Amino acid sequence: MKSSIVFGLILALFVGFSSIFVVDEGELAIVTQFGEYKRTADSPGLYFKTPFVQTVTRMERRIMGSDTPPAEYLTLDKKRLVADPVTRWRVVEPLSFYKTVHDEVGAKARLDDIINSEMRRELASHNFGDIIGNARDPMMQRVAAAVREQTKEFGIEVVDVRIKRADLPKEVQESVFARMRAERDRVAKQYRSEGEEEAQKIRADTDKEKTILIAQAYETAQKARGEGDAESTSVYAEAYGKDPEFYAFIRSLDAYEKSLGDQTSLVLSSGSDLFQYLSKARR
Repeated sequence: MKSSIVFGLILALFVGFSSIFVVDEGELAIVTQFGEYKRTADSPGLYFKTPFVQTVTRMERRIMGSDTPPAEYLTLDKKRLVADPVTRWRVVEPLSFYKTVHDEVGAKARLDDIINSEMRRELASHNFGDIIGNARDPMMQRVAAAVREQTKEFGIEVVDVRIKRADLPKEVQESVFARMRAERDRVAKQYRSEGEEEAQKIRADTDKEKTILIAQAYETAQKARGEGDAESTSVYAEAYGKDPEFYAFIRSLDAYEKSLGDQTSLVLSSGSDLFQYLSKARR
């Protein structure tokens, strides 16, 4: 008797728990009965359902992101471009979402197909430079609008579509980088050539200025030396005019000082004019 009561209580609790479900703030839910739609639970709270007969399917209410795999596209100027779009979307019609794509995985697969198609169409109408430049934002807005229109039937609202990265294919990148390096090398050689030419001009101007300065300095030195010699000659002449004998004596002493040293040996006749003052001194 007691075991029957316990079993009945357990069964009642199980049925009671199977009859209720809770929808969180970040969720939407639909109730189906043997695969047939019954109702939508689109507000947070506690809900009731028929146990064992009705099934609850939950889905995200919040904005979700979908990273479309990178794909190669052809631009208007026939250049290949690798782009990886990212899409933000959310479920707004749970029943349509459930009937068409069923779950998040199915929704992302359909989104990727539509986005790739719209990206291919939009990129084909723009040049490569515009795509990586200022035209990208309005271009992606048009893609988002086209995708948004096509995904209404899936109960999905597309919030935004953006390109995370837009690059050239790897093999094209290598050739572009090679051309860039060659161009930079050409510019560097040009700068070096122009710098060497300018250096040669500066060296030539410097050598010219150096030669002029040396010539001017030599001219000044010669002029100063000539003036000094003239003044010296004038002094000598003046001294000679006042006392020729004393002048001759001083000049002889200068000659002795310059020509005779400690180790000097000279053989001259006794009548040489060089030693006339020495001879007179001995006498």
